[in-house]
Amino acid sequence: MKVQEKINKTILEKGAAYLILIDPDEISGDKLINFVRHCEKSGVDGFLVGGSLMMSNILDEVLETISNVSSLPTILFPGSVSQVSSKANAILFISLISGRNAEHLIGTHVIAAPIIKRNGLEAISTGYMLIESGKKTTAEYMSGSSPIPRNKPEIATATALAAEYLGMKYVYLEGGSGAKKTVPNEMIKMVSSAISIPIIVGGGIKDSKTAREKVENGASVIITGNFFEDETNWHLVKEFADAIHINLPVEV
Repeated sequence: MKVQEKINKTILEKGAAYLILIDPDEISGDKLINFVRHCEKSGVDGFLVGGSLMMSNILDEVLETISNVSSLPTILFPGSVSQVSSKANAILFISLISGRNAEHLIGTHVIAAPIIKRNGLEAISTGYMLIESGKKTTAEYMSGSSPIPRNKPEIATATALAAEYLGMKYVYLEGGSGAKKTVPNEMIKMVSSAISIPIIVGGGIKDSKTAREKVENGASVIITGNFFEDETNWHLVKEFADAIHINLPVEV
């Protein structure tokens, strides 16, 4: 079964899927092994791997480590063409549809496409939208594009609808790494009411209550990232997974 099919099956069965973003610059070695094992045991559905700016050269090593200790899918979340690896199961083929920088709409994709094909990766077409989050994020700076204002859900909705009409498989509403504010529930709700493809939501989600609110307002996939780079937060992974999987019975 392809990764996209697995994610969609999880959404159907559990109400939403929970993916954790791993930045190779921030977690590797024994810490990575322990974290991945803990995530799988806690109910996480898969891993995104990558980052806007990757300083280390250990992407293959990190992907191999995850695959060696877990059966969960690994999906590349590339910040550049250099972040393509045959060691992953799939790649989010991201087009930054919230911006007007042609390089991130289609330019780098032309360069990446043959590399992805050569590496035998499953490419999952994703419309990526940066949403204003209260601070300038790395993704915003590196892409040279302005985020959609958080008080303009109609812009996000029209953009998401265009993504669906263009044939994209997912829409990703992103507050950015370390966002001060999460993607507004009102925006998620409006977007989800207008489109039929799954909505991924990430950025600034630091508690299970907020994660569940995003799902209840229409998010199909929740992403958390740097919150769990801190080992003192690892005990909360299961709490997040239980909150996101709204179709599963709650343990009493």
